[in-house]
Amino acid sequence: MKLWFNLMSRDIEAQFRFYRTVFGLPEAEAARSPIYRALETADFQLGFNDGRAAYGLLGLDGRQAPDTTDARPTVAYATFMLATPAEVDEAVKAVQAHGGQVVKGPFATYYGQWQAVLADPEDNVFRIATDSLPEGVTAPKLTA
Repeated sequence: MKLWFNLMSRDIEAQFRFYRTVFGLPEAEAARSPIYRALETADFQLGFNDGRAAYGLLGLDGRQAPDTTDARPTVAYATFMLATPAEVDEAVKAVQAHGGQVVKGPFATYYGQWQAVLADPEDNVFRIATDSLPEGVTAPKLTA
């Protein structure tokens, strides 16, 4: 199975450039259209739909997020798993350098990941994580 995850975007070119630059992912050139751009690996495709056109094409009229400068609600997010804590730290710097924001992190999770919660330039939330902690860092205890 291959996952395709799409973001409704106000500016597909800017969103495409942001994620391509931060993660160094190649374009899914065969998928390119006037209202769609995507990045692709052997395991997933991350696409950017022109929200003005895509909502209607997909029968999602009335489900658009409000076009506002206020923070948008978060109902789903992607997690990009990297190989090392150092890669997570570097990706966080790249996100900030290219117009994204740090929501939280990097931090140790109770389940032993080194993780950061971020937002792209259009305020879509995503995480960057790895399955290990930096040397000397321990996982905190989960409190209910």
